[in-house]
Amino acid sequence: MRPFSALLSAFLLAPLVSLYAAEAPKQPYNVLFIAIDDLNDWVGTFGGAPQEQSATPNMDRFISEGAMAFQQASCAAPVCGPSRAALLSGMMPNRTGIYLNTQRFLDSTEVQKHLTLPEYFSKNGYFTLSTGKVFHRHPGDSGQWAWDLWYDGDGAKGGGANKDLITSRAKNLVKGQKNAVPAIPSEGDEGGEGEGTDFAWGPTTGGKEDTKDWQAAEWAVKQLGTPRDKPVFLALGISKPHLTWFVPQEYFDRHPLESIKLPKILDNDLEDITTPQGEVKFKSTTDFRWAQQDPQLFKSAIQAYLAACSLADDCVGHVLNALAKSPAKDNTIVVIWGDHGWHLGEKQRFRKFTLWAESARVPLIIRTPGMTTRLDSQRNVNLIDLYPTLIELCGLPPKKNLDGRSIAPLLRNPSMAWPYPSITINANGSACVHDERWYFIRYNDGTEEFYDMEKDPMQWNNLSKSDNPEILSQKARLAKSFPSSFVPDVQSSGKGEEGKGPLDMTIKGVRAKANLQ
Repeated sequence: MRPFSALLSAFLLAPLVSLYAAEAPKQPYNVLFIAIDDLNDWVGTFGGAPQEQSATPNMDRFISEGAMAFQQASCAAPVCGPSRAALLSGMMPNRTGIYLNTQRFLDSTEVQKHLTLPEYFSKNGYFTLSTGKVFHRHPGDSGQWAWDLWYDGDGAKGGGANKDLITSRAKNLVKGQKNAVPAIPSEGDEGGEGEGTDFAWGPTTGGKEDTKDWQAAEWAVKQLGTPRDKPVFLALGISKPHLTWFVPQEYFDRHPLESIKLPKILDNDLEDITTPQGEVKFKSTTDFRWAQQDPQLFKSAIQAYLAACSLADDCVGHVLNALAKSPAKDNTIVVIWGDHGWHLGEKQRFRKFTLWAESARVPLIIRTPGMTTRLDSQRNVNLIDLYPTLIELCGLPPKKNLDGRSIAPLLRNPSMAWPYPSITINANGSACVHDERWYFIRYNDGTEEFYDMEKDPMQWNNLSKSDNPEILSQKARLAKSFPSSFVPDVQSSGKGEEGKGPLDMTIKGVRAKANLQ
């Protein structure tokens, strides 16, 4: 988590007004839309990492050469499926009923009525194409129905994990050997993964060219060089740094173990978060307790996450370099976003699916034609805002029934007044609401948290029970923005489980004929 003082310094050094106008284009802009799975604020420019060396030099350079870094961006939901469902539908989880990874996007009755982001662009004259994880993947459904061209990939031809060097909590292995510290059985607290993904890492047997992320980036590079008779909306999904962290050895070598710094962790951090019945609501997770037994093992986990971030960054850099050499370089909007944050020991856990800032804050980078210098905005924005923002930037007809608001005005003036709190939802009835200083959390069992992010950026001091008048006033103000209603959880229909082909043909045809809003 980036300290408030560092955020303030970046804000004071940033230009007050950008040097271009984010207005409707004279000719249609192309869109390059890059999603990165589980990427948190440890991107160098966002200052969340305690490390001296950035794991993401390509993204950092891209920002420095002319892009806006939204330093206070949040996700609509702190786990892959619901976050992507919200962004791509333009509707918050409390409206769609998609709160968990296991809930299929197309089983939401609200989703069934509305055009997704790529469908809306296709309807309005764009050629849309995608590869990698953009929509959350379910059996038979990777969101292929939403695109004019969708490439599943041929799969990595090689480069699987080197079995002799695997570190795994589930198997209690460190570099392929039985761990000297005790095994800790899973307690089902894997942070919303849904699939029970192992907390595991290690080098692969092949190089970056063998990874599915590099191959997806290669496909995107080829598409950038392909002439089209329409403006293009190209979406690329990068899967790392999602677990497991099996990446080529070169990426581990970039982050020597002796250089790894651990985040600050408070031993009694969770004790002041109590239920209405007075019980401590949270405890440290299985992953954390296992890694905490050995400082070198803990450092190894941090090293592996950074290594996976560096692979993702190289893939992004490969595509950005291709764009810079393409005829479309001066006529393309670039959006780079992480789908949610990620804990690396903070709040005594790894992974995601919490309402704390480590899980809710995301890196968000936008470049529009004409940007030539780095810009930073400290205003609260949310991934739910991207749908209306891209509509405005590309000059498309406004779309009704979107929950977000366009942040195009902030691209014109990053320091303008922006009095809108940001909301993140992680369950039916549970959400956080925050502005640039105050952070309010309420759970569906009545438990509450409240933090002063200016004085307590690590969220160590829960002020929810304070009788300080200012605290009470700020808490009451943010509570007014808490979602007033939550629709029931989506129930799976089971459709589309039979395979990619039937679902693709059926859903795409049905949605094309339907009168979607």
